[in-house]
Amino acid sequence: MKNNKYEGYLIDLDGTVYRGPKTIQTGVNFVHRLQEKDIEYLFLTNNTTRTREMVVDKLKRHGIDTDVDHIYTPVLATISYLLEENPDLDKIPVYIIGQVGLKEGMLSDEHFYLDETHPKYVIVGMDTDLTYHKIRIACRAIRNGATFIGTNQDMNLPSGDELLPGNGSQCAMITAATGVKPIFIGKPSSIIINYALELMKLDKSRALIVGDNYDTDIMAGINCHMDTLLTLTGVSTVAQIENKQTKPTYTVENLDKWLV
Repeated sequence: MKNNKYEGYLIDLDGTVYRGPKTIQTGVNFVHRLQEKDIEYLFLTNNTTRTREMVVDKLKRHGIDTDVDHIYTPVLATISYLLEENPDLDKIPVYIIGQVGLKEGMLSDEHFYLDETHPKYVIVGMDTDLTYHKIRIACRAIRNGATFIGTNQDMNLPSGDELLPGNGSQCAMITAATGVKPIFIGKPSSIIINYALELMKLDKSRALIVGDNYDTDIMAGINCHMDTLLTLTGVSTVAQIENKQTKPTYTVENLDKWLV
């Protein structure tokens, strides 16, 4: 399948380029073709547990040489969103639940500082060391008026032969305790897509979202009225999308089938 209308690609990682420690060679080949033809691309992941430097290193192990400027995460989108919401604030107090990617990413920006007592925002990302104490602080702050931000709403994360509780599950627990639903930043929210396109300086009609998960990657495109390409190398199957009201613009067995 060949299509020359797209000037830029927003590319998912897990299930598209790799699956955990395993390389998806067809996804790697696809990225190499984009690089060879000097076509704009941005890796768009919901994962906030890694820094961008860590993502670059992981991609290198799978055979892709790139740099941090080609990695876009909900951390960057959250920073842009909060700065846009607070143009008159030099310093913004936040409470963060999450791992190194989220914490280092947020706090490396001089506009944000940690405040467990009176945060303006509670930002929740995937945290495999989640504790009752962290949830208690988050719930108290939200009840006191802090805005609840979730980096993504993935309820489960595939890991080998099992599904692990995802950030959406963590956020659901906080919602159950407070009655407050979060503003989600990552896919399938249009927030992360709009900021990514702004970074690429591309109109959405000239960009294509590529991924393996209908509920995150494809729905992100649908929510933004963008074209989408589903690769059947990860989560979603043909059977699962048959009854979906809105189908992906394109579906391929793997990304070797997509010519640029």
